[in-house]
Amino acid sequence: MEKTISVNVSRTYQTKLVLPPDTNHMETIFGGTILAYIDEIAAISAMKHSRKVVVTASIDAVHFVSSAKVGDILTLEAFVLSTGRTSMKVYVKVECENLEEEEKRLTTTSTLTMVALDENGKPTPVPKVMLEADWEKELLLKKQP
Repeated sequence: MEKTISVNVSRTYQTKLVLPPDTNHMETIFGGTILAYIDEIAAISAMKHSRKVVVTASIDAVHFVSSAKVGDILTLEAFVLSTGRTSMKVYVKVECENLEEEEKRLTTTSTLTMVALDENGKPTPVPKVMLEADWEKELLLKKQP
């Protein structure tokens, strides 16, 4: 029987502050900076799920919904949404918070495919994931980023 583990094992959060070096001439964060944050948290989430080293096989989708400005706080959430034999589909959501305006908004959503590797650098099987909340199951069915 294949091992199945809760989605909560992989759930990961990170908080980042948007600083001037992270931004363009309009003082909004570079898309490439957001992508780096997304790739990092997706890898951490996949490693927590698989208990293995992982590599990014693909960034399947990225949707930039709104921008973040200097001084905003970013909160990233990632979790394994589905699994294949050696791969994991990781969902990442980025929200932005402006403390002065007490406003929180969605900035980016993304899905990435991560592959677990064994000690020889070869793809290795991963446990199945069990989604717990209805919204997680709906996210998987929507096939959205």
